[in-house]
Amino acid sequence: MMSKEVVILTEAASLHIKEMMKHNEEEGAFLRVSVKGGGCSGLSYGMGFEHEVNEDDLQFDQHGITVLVDNESALILNGTKIDYKESMMGGGFTIDNPNAIASCGCGSSFRTATAAGTPEEC
Repeated sequence: MMSKEVVILTEAASLHIKEMMKHNEEEGAFLRVSVKGGGCSGLSYGMGFEHEVNEDDLQFDQHGITVLVDNESALILNGTKIDYKESMMGGGFTIDNPNAIASCGCGSSFRTATAAGTPEEC
């Protein structure tokens, strides 16, 4: 059973995304979260701004941001938490996907029990 909100944005991630929207003059855009083939474990995450909703998109609001996820990605992303963490080396988004059974050292590639993707060199 898929939750209504396939992807959970933390408040920290939402604040950073809003800053990026403002900086890139993308206020009012949607945030698309997706999965595509590639990376050393077979699948990789995608995040970007979009202005159109596709027919197969799930759409939900998190902390004032409208998130879009296509049906195919939703199956793989269900329950995924996106956070933003600051460290001494700078900041970055972290993605915690409970469906991932393997990931690579670079942290941006993974696979699930049902989706192996298309592994490439890291």
